[in-house]
Amino acid sequence: MNTPSVPSTGWRPRLQHWIEQPRTQNVIMALILINAVVLGLETSAAAMARFGPLLITVDKAILALFVVEIVARLLVHRSRFFRDPWSLFDFTVVVIALIPASGPLAVLRALRVLRVLRLLTVVPSLRRVVGALLAAIPGLSSIALVLALIFYVFAVISTKLFGAAFPEWFGSLGASIYTLFQVMTLESWSMGISRPVMEQFPLAWMFFVPFILVATFTMLNLFIAVIVNAMQSFSSEDQQATQAVVERARDHVEADLHAEMRALRTELAAMKTLLRTLAAQPAGGPANAEPDDLPQNHGG
Repeated sequence: MNTPSVPSTGWRPRLQHWIEQPRTQNVIMALILINAVVLGLETSAAAMARFGPLLITVDKAILALFVVEIVARLLVHRSRFFRDPWSLFDFTVVVIALIPASGPLAVLRALRVLRVLRLLTVVPSLRRVVGALLAAIPGLSSIALVLALIFYVFAVISTKLFGAAFPEWFGSLGASIYTLFQVMTLESWSMGISRPVMEQFPLAWMFFVPFILVATFTMLNLFIAVIVNAMQSFSSEDQQATQAVVERARDHVEADLHAEMRALRTELAAMKTLLRTLAAQPAGGPANAEPDDLPQNHGG
């Protein structure tokens, strides 16, 4: 792949070229991974006792490089920087890391690990996955609404049926919803919930089995189907965009070839005319002139 040429004038184009070139992006990716390792080591008491000052220094140095990168992108893009959601995400992550983590803001110290999420903006494949998930949100919200209605109906029924005998699981609407959520995840639903209930209500399986079939095997598979469909659509749009770029490049090359062919035909026609003119002249005439006297063809 051909790399873009370095702009010859202006500091802003040169800075933009430096930021967007693959080598710079690879360095940023490496810094993000190193920073992730450093932040993980800072959670270890043994690592901090042995390498604490070094880890803190590396963390601050990487943060300083991130600040330099954000400032450079602000200088290049200016107001357009804040219209790009990914740039805003990077800016927010870096600003959170710069806030002093002391006093009531001490909880923000734990949010420094958000810098690892900058891989989403650096790696194009990860960015496509996130874009596909965001595109699936409208479909997921509709399925979530249907699932909420199903939960509400079954929670009311279970509270009425089992609330008196099992108040810890079904004593209130909130408790029933939480219990049904556990059943939906298939976490200890049989031995932990349904079988104890069936000891007092032998026909309770007629409640749990339909709920699992509807909530777990149907609705959750719909979630997966919507996400997969969104990712396929996103990939198709990506392929169409790539194909459009290729077609534009091909059209440009074809136009250049046609222009060159027309220029060659014009030059050949001029050469044929010149040759006919020379052949038609009598011997000893201008045809015997010195080569410098012949008309020059400047087309080639």
